[in-house]
Amino acid sequence: MARAQGVAPVESGQLLIEERRQHILSLIQNEGRVLVGDLSRNLGISQITIRKDLEYLQSKGLAQRTHGGALRIQSSALFDPSLQEKQRQHSQEKQRIAEAAAKMVEESQCVMLDSGTTTAAIAHELRRFSQLTVITNAVNIAAELASTNLEVILIGGSLRKNSFSLVGPLAEDVLQEMHADILFLGVDGFDIEVGLTTPNFLESRVNRAMVKAARRVVAVCDSTKFNRRSLSRIVPPSAVHSVITDRNLPNETADALRAQNIEVVLV
Repeated sequence: MARAQGVAPVESGQLLIEERRQHILSLIQNEGRVLVGDLSRNLGISQITIRKDLEYLQSKGLAQRTHGGALRIQSSALFDPSLQEKQRQHSQEKQRIAEAAAKMVEESQCVMLDSGTTTAAIAHELRRFSQLTVITNAVNIAAELASTNLEVILIGGSLRKNSFSLVGPLAEDVLQEMHADILFLGVDGFDIEVGLTTPNFLESRVNRAMVKAARRVVAVCDSTKFNRRSLSRIVPPSAVHSVITDRNLPNETADALRAQNIEVVLV
């Protein structure tokens, strides 16, 4: 796997043990995950030492060890990072997901986008189309498409400043009158048994209304979102037609999705 964007090699001789572990922890928190091989190359120390560092961070409850690396710890199902925080995470994966999503769209279709950084990346890719109707509850996505010739419908509602999204009864009522050919839905958690989840209850209700309004539902999320549950369920896995995610998705998770008749697109 290529080195994470913006992560420069660090000379191990310049770092004490605690400084090195703090450096690794910072990478985990910013990128969402780290790989032993990448850290070993970038820091110029053995993989055995890196594994010990990751095990130490796990013992302190600061990281979750996985095969070949470590993941960021989500302190609770209520964890709800801001849009700005999400923009710094997995940017390369989100760009590849966005490009694959745009290939599913055809001219003259009606596309629905929920709020989030992955769907914002999709919106940017949709700028190359000339005849689309885009329905969204995200203020930033509407702004992204405002200078295009696309028809943009921004539903009403109460503004969630953390995500730049519109939620509440007004948003839900408007969506009952809408119909879209395809919905791209970004999520905070995708558990094979529970389904798609988000930390905000109002957001989950709007997302559920979007699913009901769409002919095809495509979940768009990086691989760290799988096997993770957040506070509020949006829909069960059976409501999803396709998933676009990165190639770090474990094979067993991909097989479990396909077993539920969900198309899996790995980018």
